[in-house]
Amino acid sequence: MNSTELKEFLDFKVDQYNTSEFIETDPVQIPHLFSRKEDMEISGFLTATISWGNRKSILKNANYLMELLEFAPYDFVQNHSEAELEKLENFVHRTFNGGDLIYFIKAFQHIYREHNGMENIFSKHSGKDSLQPAIHEFKKIFFELPHERRTEKHVSDPLKNSAAKRINMFLRWMVRNDSRNVDLGIWNSISPAQLSCPLDVHSGNVARKLGLLKRKQNDTKALLELDNNLRKLDPQDPVKYDFALFGLGVFENY
Repeated sequence: MNSTELKEFLDFKVDQYNTSEFIETDPVQIPHLFSRKEDMEISGFLTATISWGNRKSILKNANYLMELLEFAPYDFVQNHSEAELEKLENFVHRTFNGGDLIYFIKAFQHIYREHNGMENIFSKHSGKDSLQPAIHEFKKIFFELPHERRTEKHVSDPLKNSAAKRINMFLRWMVRNDSRNVDLGIWNSISPAQLSCPLDVHSGNVARKLGLLKRKQNDTKALLELDNNLRKLDPQDPVKYDFALFGLGVFENY
């Protein structure tokens, strides 16, 4: 395919998969449970953090997380007691355990009380055409409190060669307003043009077959290459093509 044909093909696939039906099987359904901005942010970040492995398991455990937080994540973050934190100790999703979850709750509280919330951090540290520097700064702030070193692995850092798939997915949810009511679009201080595609095995493999990506590893350099090519197709909303790459890979085995 030439560039015009490729854009037409991918635009068609975006239109096919960027629909309300997508929510039914996707982790984005969890922040959709809420209407308060901070509830969407906290539930979204926690859900994105555990979004690896079997999708049914992800959704089951994400819903269980919300149950543990009494379906009021922001209120829990701000007003929890030590006894309420102890109830989180037995949570586990793969390598993310109760100790990690308890630290995340404390870190969220710190961010809202001392840093004016998540959007403020990402907006303040964003680059002209990228949020990858902001992810790096966010991680530093997130781990300002005393913590176990092992918990750090659950927040990726693009400056340490990570594609940061799960955080980029979270940012897509928060920033992109797609008029299809899939992505939430509740952060107005950041442009969708600054977003990066959530790069994983599925999207990476499809991108390579379509000639959008040559680098073999799914790392920071690969993400930059993919972002540059997707921005040529749509400079204002490049990560809409995540729906096309994901749909082709997961649902069509492309």
